[in-house]
Amino acid sequence: MLWFASLFCCLILAQDIGNAAETEKPSETQSCNPDMCDLLREFGAMTEYLRAVETRLTDSETRLTDSETRLKESENQILELRNKEGTKVIFSAATGGGDRHIGPFNTDTTLIYRTVITNIGNAYSPSTGIFVAPVAGAYYFTIFLHAGGSNTAALFLYKNNHYMLMTHDFPTNADRADTGGNAVLLQLQRGDQVYVRMAAHTHVWGSDYHTTFSGFLVTQM
Repeated sequence: MLWFASLFCCLILAQDIGNAAETEKPSETQSCNPDMCDLLREFGAMTEYLRAVETRLTDSETRLTDSETRLKESENQILELRNKEGTKVIFSAATGGGDRHIGPFNTDTTLIYRTVITNIGNAYSPSTGIFVAPVAGAYYFTIFLHAGGSNTAALFLYKNNHYMLMTHDFPTNADRADTGGNAVLLQLQRGDQVYVRMAAHTHVWGSDYHTTFSGFLVTQM
């Protein structure tokens, strides 16, 4: 700033000298001191240079801001993928209740699988027999039954209040026991419920090993 103040003073002095010279010699052409003119030209060139530098700095700041925005978006995407990969939902449960028949009942009954084998994510409740989806995604479910051959066995898998699939076997005199199973892939939203109901006037064999309900999250959506 010192050189700029000196330059400003020189300009004022030069102007005063020029005015005096013009008063004394009105017929002569006003001229510029060569050193002062060179200094003014250098000052003008420096001003243009500083403007160009400022423009480049502004462009660099804009590009840096764009890069930071893209980096933040990438970090958010990576975090979202990690969260999805970190969500694990796996369960498997058996009816339990000892080696005995469960049923028959006069109405369709929600079957409660009390013996929990696996319950990663705690999405299945052994007190209600209901699986509640913790996240939206595609889930795979299986049901298997074992029953005595002298009675009908029938299980239905429900999503919320909608019947999705079944497994059953009719009574026969040809064998002493029946088994059956089925599987399905379901697209669920968070909070959707999946459970098994046993048909009225049917039965299954209750134990820790025979009649099971299982499922797991295939992919989060």
